[in-house]
Amino acid sequence: MPSSFSLPPRRLLRIGLLPLLLGGCALSPVYERPATPAPAAFKEAQDWVAAMPADALDRGKWWTLFDDQQLNELEPAVGVSNQNVAAATAAYAQARALVEQQRAALFPVVSLDAGASRSGGGTSSTRTTTGRSGNSVQLSIGATWEPDVWGRLRGAANSASASAQASAADLASATLSAQGELAVNYFSLRLADAQGVLLRDTIAGYERALQIARNRYAAGVATRTDVLQAETQLANARADEAGVTRQRAQFEHAIAVLIGKAPADFTLAPAAWSVAVPQVPTGLPSTLLQRRPDIAAAERRVAAANEQIGVARAAYFPNIGLNASYGSSGSRVPDLFNAGTTIWSLGLSAAETLFNAGATSAKVAGAQAAQEEAAARYRQTVLAAFQDVENQLAAAQVLARQQDLRRQASQAADEAERLMLNRYRAGQVSFSEVVSAQATALSARRALVQAQADRQTAAIALIQALGGGWHAEP
Repeated sequence: MPSSFSLPPRRLLRIGLLPLLLGGCALSPVYERPATPAPAAFKEAQDWVAAMPADALDRGKWWTLFDDQQLNELEPAVGVSNQNVAAATAAYAQARALVEQQRAALFPVVSLDAGASRSGGGTSSTRTTTGRSGNSVQLSIGATWEPDVWGRLRGAANSASASAQASAADLASATLSAQGELAVNYFSLRLADAQGVLLRDTIAGYERALQIARNRYAAGVATRTDVLQAETQLANARADEAGVTRQRAQFEHAIAVLIGKAPADFTLAPAAWSVAVPQVPTGLPSTLLQRRPDIAAAERRVAAANEQIGVARAAYFPNIGLNASYGSSGSRVPDLFNAGTTIWSLGLSAAETLFNAGATSAKVAGAQAAQEEAAARYRQTVLAAFQDVENQLAAAQVLARQQDLRRQASQAADEAERLMLNRYRAGQVSFSEVVSAQATALSARRALVQAQADRQTAAIALIQALGGGWHAEP
């Protein structure tokens, strides 16, 4: 007769609680943020000082630095109605739900089972028999638990938490990107407004020049060529105005989409253009760009990948499970409360993979490689961020000098146009020289307003490169 082996319930319970004493065995490597090159100051801003970065700092309403009331009213709508931001918000909610799901695996699962059935027999084809029928009811409560002996479940929860933090940074990045795009499109629209005013003033001047050419031709002191040149220049200016009108409509439509509206339902009336450009304050910390959400997201993904190494390593060790149940069964519902019909069980299970042809080692190696990849991407993101800031600082300095030079050129071209037109009235120069002077003056005026817009665009790009302005108050 085969022998049987059993343990007393108390002994089995002690063995089942043994994993609790072994809990906390973390197999993930100790996480350290990957080292990155971090200069104490930027080449284009030597007076910046080093400071501790803080991604959690409030970036504030950075667009108010441009002192434009219409822009201040438009920007808040981005965080509420922009669909890209809404998608990133939903992705963040999914990541948080996954964190809760992973954390739930650390706790026991308790289930309640209940059932009732009725069974019986029928009649035979050869003889008639009395069918018997009976009732059966059962009720039981059970629990299963996988103790996190090797830290696999906790590592998965920590990885999910780091991924959720990365998703939160992605949300901040999407919001900042949409805000910056809105500001660029808004100032491009105002640039189109300014160019439209400039072209309309120029068209008025060209119409006067055409009338002068016609008067001189009628008086016999000018040729038909002068009139044709004036008409050509006027038609080209009107065509340029139509092109600016088309560009303005496109920017208006882009703004509508950014704030979650259909282009047909949104109109932005022409208004005065605020050409204010915020100045970068001295003493701005060179490590302030660590507030950039893309850097924060990349670093959190390194942490998530680091935890996955521990999850993969846990496969080297057995999976331990505890289960318990308590229930009752009988033919009637009152029997469920009879002590003689109760059944209980308490169990401990362990499963270990003895051979899988190196699959576990391959998973660990893959997790380590994924962590190295995430670290490399983090370093590259930081380097690209430094490059971005350097580029925008250089652009801000160069564009400021360019604007001053463009202003000087525009003033000189305007004076040359005025003098040339007076000389043509006096019959001292040909109309072709007037046309050349007018074309040069118009080009200089447009270059000046473009330089003003370029400075604002560069300022927006610098703000984005720094993670959203330079407000660093905790």
